[in-house]
Amino acid sequence: MTILVTGGAGFIGSNFIFHMLAKYPDYRIVCLDKLTYAGNLSTLASVMDNPSFRFVKLDICDRQGVYRLFEEEHPNMVVNFAAESHVDRSIENPEVFLQTNILGTQVLMDACRKYGIDRFHQVSTDEVYGDLPLDQPDLFFTEDTPIHTSSPYSASKAGADLLVLAYHRTFGLPVTISRCSNNYGPYQFPEKLIPLMIANALNDKPLPVYGQGLNVRDWLYVEDHCIAIDLILHRGRVGQVYNIGGHNEMRNIDIVKIICAALGKSESLITHVTDRKGHDMRYAIDPAKIHNQLGWLPETKFADGIRKTIRWYLDNREWWEEIISGEYRNYYERMYGGR
Repeated sequence: MTILVTGGAGFIGSNFIFHMLAKYPDYRIVCLDKLTYAGNLSTLASVMDNPSFRFVKLDICDRQGVYRLFEEEHPNMVVNFAAESHVDRSIENPEVFLQTNILGTQVLMDACRKYGIDRFHQVSTDEVYGDLPLDQPDLFFTEDTPIHTSSPYSASKAGADLLVLAYHRTFGLPVTISRCSNNYGPYQFPEKLIPLMIANALNDKPLPVYGQGLNVRDWLYVEDHCIAIDLILHRGRVGQVYNIGGHNEMRNIDIVKIICAALGKSESLITHVTDRKGHDMRYAIDPAKIHNQLGWLPETKFADGIRKTIRWYLDNREWWEEIISGEYRNYYERMYGGR
């Protein structure tokens, strides 16, 4: 079995590679990554010498390069993590999101049609559903919830999802889609909420919280997400969408306060900044379908997952300090400096 993992030098993709190499030592894992700002080759250092692993620096929009890689490796499955994924960046520059997230997905599926594939799996997001009201906690996203996007990022992911389902219906491509809630855990790029707050708190820097921090997210520990995708690949039904949620709804402000307490930092570091344009209020997933069909449930409670995550960032300061000392600092100033 050869599995092509795109975007494998990013946060969730790298964790998925670690999971698959550990669980299936007889599988070959090929990682394709463009190594944009969020792709970090040092993340994969522990597996680079593994004979069952190959890394290829490549853009999924590069049709000739992708076809060449398919000719060399003949993957049985493709798991597409490759995506521009930060909402703020999509507001700054929507075009690159459309190119990578939609056209790049098309290139991958065209390669799958040309060379044959057992499964193409698209890793999507609950953000394609829009948001839910704060005053109706009994409402959840299901696979039948209409798509109602709020940002260029979520619109690009929804467009890719629709294209994937169209390739299944039109060309018979064997596809599955998963839509996950907010992930957290080791190796997350420090522009996202949890690693950003950990890094800033450790450096006694302001903790920028959008608006009043009342936005609610359903948090999913990254290892639980990887287990779910593994199950979908091996037992999921072709042509189906599966929602993957953590049953861990938390307000942003409460997460920041948990991090302050865990690190022994004062909540006076919290700084409320101008809210994001079109900021979704609440995400919450009903994972009943994947539970009923595949037996999956999240194993990691938020209290345990956040403790493990904070410990990882404490033990791996070199990894994230190298990131925030580079180009990211300029971007960070553009995002938060004037607020």
